[in-house]
Amino acid sequence: MDKNLLVADLSSLSEADKAQVSSIVDHFQIRDSLRTYNALVERCFGDCVDSFYRKSLGKQEENCVRQCTEKFLKHSAKVAMRFAELNEGSSTQ
Repeated sequence: MDKNLLVADLSSLSEADKAQVSSIVDHFQIRDSLRTYNALVERCFGDCVDSFYRKSLGKQEENCVRQCTEKFLKHSAKVAMRFAELNEGSSTQ
């Protein structure tokens, strides 16, 4: 999608409509962030936590959760960079 077209379409909206669009976008971004966070917690917890004998995580569980989280964040950053590259490439065409 052409970025300039999107900006032009938004600029033709009234201030009330712009605020409504902004509110909807914010809502979807928050929803998506929460879904991503919940998926991360579910995955790392399921992969790393083996027992419920203690209130806190064991050393091995804690290391596993840390590594799982770091791996997820690194992967997410690489995906975001790739999308940015693709978006940049499509906007120059």
